[in-house]
Amino acid sequence: MQNAYALVRPPGHHAGPRGGCGYCVFSNIALAALHLRQAHGLERVAIVDWDVHHGNGTQDAFWSDPAVLTVSIHQEDLFPPASGLVGDVGEGAGAGANINVPLPAGAGRAAYLDVLDRVVVPALERFAPQFILIACGFDAAMLDPLGRMNLTSECFAMMTARLASAAAALCESRLVLSHEGGYSSTYVPYCGLAVIESLAGTRTDVADPWLTDARQVRQLPLRAHEREAVDQAIAHAGLQAA
Repeated sequence: MQNAYALVRPPGHHAGPRGGCGYCVFSNIALAALHLRQAHGLERVAIVDWDVHHGNGTQDAFWSDPAVLTVSIHQEDLFPPASGLVGDVGEGAGAGANINVPLPAGAGRAAYLDVLDRVVVPALERFAPQFILIACGFDAAMLDPLGRMNLTSECFAMMTARLASAAAALCESRLVLSHEGGYSSTYVPYCGLAVIESLAGTRTDVADPWLTDARQVRQLPLRAHEREAVDQAIAHAGLQAA
């Protein structure tokens, strides 16, 4: 097995060195990164967080640590308030190893795929991780009551495929996704299934009833203000714009 999905509760990415926060008690994915470094001797671990809320606890855990790349894609100024600013890049030895991509409310498939293609994958290629961890929240889905984003199960599958491809090229497919937020009890199961299908390289006969022709990825163009937000993240991360 080259990848895994950890279905854990409670979520963890808001918990940090100062304690729990926002439904999170233990910083699951930060602890996994520390375990990979201390128990297995890895020198570079990357964390990609696509939960709709900023991964403030994970950021705090590695704020000055150059050995862990932290990337958070989240709805701008949602939770915690004023957290996850695009200019927050880490400090000291860790300066540049923290990347925030705050997207405007309403962003959907085109914006998230643009972030992966122009920010996340180039940052991973530059960092050359030995292991990739994903904080896999489903609260950026279109039916979530706590977020205002527009992702479908199809997009979560596409994002998973992009990072699985990056893991194959960079770190022998060492990839683990850890369950984070997601508060639509009717839609999270379809998003979770899509991710696991993508990881496993197989399809079931379970169909997403909300995935209509009008909600296909190809039907939603990237809007100018969303591309501008991605461009700002590229500039602050010191990446080359495409």
